[in-house]
Amino acid sequence: MTVATRARTENRGDGRLAAVFIAPALIGFTVFLLWPTLRGIYLSFTRYNLLTPAEWVGLDNYVRMVNDPIFWDSLKVTVEYVVINIGVQTVAALAIAVLLQRLTRSALLRGIVLTPYLMSNVVAGVVWLWILDTQLGIGNEIVSGLGFEKIPFLADETWAIPTIALINVWRHVGYTALLLFAGLQAIPDHLYEAARVDGAGEGRMFWRITLPLLRPVLAVVLIMTVIGSFQVFDTVAVTTAGGPANATNVLQFYIYGAAFGRFQFGYASAMSVALLVVLSAITFVQYRLTRAGQTDLG
Repeated sequence: MTVATRARTENRGDGRLAAVFIAPALIGFTVFLLWPTLRGIYLSFTRYNLLTPAEWVGLDNYVRMVNDPIFWDSLKVTVEYVVINIGVQTVAALAIAVLLQRLTRSALLRGIVLTPYLMSNVVAGVVWLWILDTQLGIGNEIVSGLGFEKIPFLADETWAIPTIALINVWRHVGYTALLLFAGLQAIPDHLYEAARVDGAGEGRMFWRITLPLLRPVLAVVLIMTVIGSFQVFDTVAVTTAGGPANATNVLQFYIYGAAFGRFQFGYASAMSVALLVVLSAITFVQYRLTRAGQTDLG
């Protein structure tokens, strides 16, 4: 057997082995992501109630969506939630990550920071629902003890969305901080040492070294958190159920109500496709503006 023949045989063997390892992930991707996506796109052009065969209606669902004031209100509520959630979470996570990197790298402290993330959204929502209860919640008892009137955090149209956003900040900020902390580990220590020799303080080093070199990781984290925030559902479902007066009727909750509450699966699929398009556009813009695929590290 020649060297070239032996190399081709080995390559075929490596290809078969790679296919074996890839197969489970590929099957899972096809069954649980690709096929449901294609099926949802098809259903968005039909009238389907789960009990009868799907009836093709063309663009009727999309025309209805464009003329549906509740859809636009739900999108507005969702954007409000995302802005609050991402804004607070990113700043808090970045601060925690920098403190973990600059002051201590204790594994125990990192575990404590991550603890809220280990709790499910449903459990976190129920716990905070009790804490913020107007009558018996310890949170409102503290507010009352400070001399202020009790606040209906989850029962008032003004407070509801900010409260839900901050609940999810509390749960996810530790995980986001650890992702940023991992990115900080790639920044060489000698850059900070050289900056100290030149007389730079912590603030100057953060703006001139940490933030620019962390940009690719921060960009990817922002893309992930924005996508996740647009899909908020469970916290709303267990705390406010879309109320009061649709003040927390986020898009995912409205889609769920249309599909499983009113059995309008075609219309719900159309709104899901619209959300997919919106998230794809936002992700593309974020990726290009933040230059997530490039790094300033040599």
